[in-house]
Amino acid sequence: MRAYPEQLTQQLNQPLRQTYLVFGTDPLLKLESRDAICHAARSQGFEEHHKFMIDSQLDWQEVFDCCQALSLFSSRQIIELTCPENGLSSAQAKKLTELASYLHPDILLLVQGERLNKKQESAKWFTTLAKQALYVVCQTPDARHLPRFIEKRCRHLGLQPDQPALQLLAQWHEGNLLALVQSLQILHLLYPDGALTLPRIESALSRHHHFTPFQLTDALLAGKANRAQRIIEQLHAEGEEPTLLLRLIQKELKQLYTIQEQGQQGRPLNVLFDQLRVWQARRPMITAALNRLNKVRLASLLRQLAELEIQLKTDFGSDPWPNLHYFCALMCQPAEPLAP
Repeated sequence: MRAYPEQLTQQLNQPLRQTYLVFGTDPLLKLESRDAICHAARSQGFEEHHKFMIDSQLDWQEVFDCCQALSLFSSRQIIELTCPENGLSSAQAKKLTELASYLHPDILLLVQGERLNKKQESAKWFTTLAKQALYVVCQTPDARHLPRFIEKRCRHLGLQPDQPALQLLAQWHEGNLLALVQSLQILHLLYPDGALTLPRIESALSRHHHFTPFQLTDALLAGKANRAQRIIEQLHAEGEEPTLLLRLIQKELKQLYTIQEQGQQGRPLNVLFDQLRVWQARRPMITAALNRLNKVRLASLLRQLAELEIQLKTDFGSDPWPNLHYFCALMCQPAEPLAP
């Protein structure tokens, strides 16, 4: 059964499942879900907690031995397995499938990891465990759903944000729920009456929340045009050096070009990601950029970026920011449809 973090409390008030599968991209939602499951399990007598990282060093016999510790004096056990960022190997998937046959009512299995795609959800290890599992999908709310998410969090803390305050909180914390939780805790302490207005939030948090150049490159890779424009506006207002932004964007474009070029030679994308040491969390946004920007378009963007840098270094009277805004809009444009 599939559920989302906001539904987990209701699910945990029912009889516990034998297995919980907690996967997604958001670290806060995964951590909170994992803690809620463990808390519920401990309240029902699961006193022992064994944690294992699935990697090449894992001795699977230790995992199986935990399941077979059946004596009158052994307590109920939580077995927590963390999957590797780059996914399971065939051997690891086979062991995880085998583990399902060892489970019994005195074992609660918790498996967690990065977001699963449709192929991974169809794998034998997943479908085998999912028969007796609750699958908790922990995805960061997008810009459209984030204000509602924040409003619920505020209500839980006794905070009442007005609409402008809610929109500002969403803008400042898009894609970073860990920072959102910290900000709400600060506001809860500063304003015991719970009323959140735009001036109060700006006064309390404006010095602590601002966009970084790396958030700009992430938005450009993901094709989030509106977010990229908001970030540029704030970086401009804060006096960020445009040359630094150009260099960071150039670095990303060159990497995309390399991947497209080697991909045309038949090299698998996951191999290229490993070779270039691309973090697992960034792979989805880079994949989105590769789907949107082919090799020809990347070459064109690199040329335009070079022209912008030349202009910046030679024409000191010109304002580079309008051109930078325009360039970022171009980079976020969706892929052109294929010719019939």
